[in-house]
Amino acid sequence: MEKIIAIAPQNIIDINGVNNENIELLRRIFPKIKIISRGTEIRLVGSEQDTEMPCRLIDAMLQWHQKHGCLTENDILRLQEKGDEFLEVVQQEEQNGDFILKGRDGQAIRARTVNQLKIVQSVKKNDMVFAIGPAGTGKTYTAVALAVKALRNKEIKRIILTRPAVEAGENLGFLPGDLQDKLDPYLQPLYDALRDMIPPQKLTSYIEEKVIEIAPLAFMRGRTLDNAYVILDEAQNASSMQLKMFLTRMGNNAKFLITGDITQIDLPKHQISGLLPATKLLSNIEGIDVIFLDKSDVVRHRIVAAIISAYETYDNKNTDFSLKEKRE
Repeated sequence: MEKIIAIAPQNIIDINGVNNENIELLRRIFPKIKIISRGTEIRLVGSEQDTEMPCRLIDAMLQWHQKHGCLTENDILRLQEKGDEFLEVVQQEEQNGDFILKGRDGQAIRARTVNQLKIVQSVKKNDMVFAIGPAGTGKTYTAVALAVKALRNKEIKRIILTRPAVEAGENLGFLPGDLQDKLDPYLQPLYDALRDMIPPQKLTSYIEEKVIEIAPLAFMRGRTLDNAYVILDEAQNASSMQLKMFLTRMGNNAKFLITGDITQIDLPKHQISGLLPATKLLSNIEGIDVIFLDKSDVVRHRIVAAIISAYETYDNKNTDFSLKEKRE
């Protein structure tokens, strides 16, 4: 007998795997039946008894993909081994408040520190959240994970990620290529975070279809951002006028998350960062929250926290010099 399982066209690559690697895995697990992937269908050919377990496994795979937006070989093996028990364990695991989503490799992405957890909780209650803290505290990564989760859950229709195009002390000079080639180096950290959470083919499709848009801050002018999760990264490099322009882009059913590090301002000496003034002006408005992270939230190499601590000590002892450095 033959059983046919229909797959949504947009999910074919995720379910089948790159070069049909997931289908090949199913064939190795169930050698007694013939498994054929054709178009938007998976066909199982064999006796009713032999096709029962493959049908249940593929159904579990579809459930898993619908919930998490990804499907790895390890996910399939665990579903095959544990079945409903595995799904129940994962569901219980996800009920913990620190869980955000499953990454591209099937690993859980969680809030790993107290202040990261505050960001996760605050986004549930507020439409605009400022997350300010030093390098390595997971501000951008947590923000992107929350945006991808909202997209998977169909809470919003698109993700917009933006940064000011400001050089970090270097003079990059003339860069070859078109406009996107020139801007990509500024936006690379956002691409890196997305690649951890979305399979490559789907990420490419999202970017081509503008479901995910990554653009410099200047490109936000004049727009109204509805049904979107919008992240402004490196906000310390935006002036007060730029921040005002960006914050007033908020449309209906939108979430804005603004991240920045006030200890690494790369603006020219005649420009003043608008990040701290904005938090002071807006912190008492209902629906807006400000969260400060510190060196205890650093999730990179342990040395990063020590480096931040050393620079804090130096700046406190050399206030006049450090302020002069920041202006220049």
